[in-house]
Amino acid sequence: MKPMLQRNPWLRGASVFAVLFGLLTLKEGGTVLFGDAAARSAAGAYVPFVLWFNFVAGFAYVAAGIALWRRLGWAAWLALCIGLVTALVFAAFGIHVLTGGAYEMRTVGAMALRTVVWLGISALALRLRPARAVRLETTR
Repeated sequence: MKPMLQRNPWLRGASVFAVLFGLLTLKEGGTVLFGDAAARSAAGAYVPFVLWFNFVAGFAYVAAGIALWRRLGWAAWLALCIGLVTALVFAAFGIHVLTGGAYEMRTVGAMALRTVVWLGISALALRLRPARAVRLETTR
């Protein structure tokens, strides 16, 4: 049986937040990626790899939020993976900025927020995972 996360109001809130954050991410990213020229113009100097990452990550946000709500043990690891990969993309974005690439200041704030949110959700979820029973192997 898969280990379940403990019931906790903070984790419930985080799961709802994750789903809503994911849906908003999909809407906003999809508007720029698949919308008209006016939507792309309104986005300013967006960085395509960051935009694509965030859009695809929106699906993972929703999946993680649902899994956290259902208290599935792997949800904590998915949240951690989202946080770590977001931090890596944020670092790649930093290299883009340092090498003179165009960017919007709001992207800096958004990526910092995403990184902190997902590392925070994963820390909460990992903390609430039940301790695994240690099985001792006996030799004959």
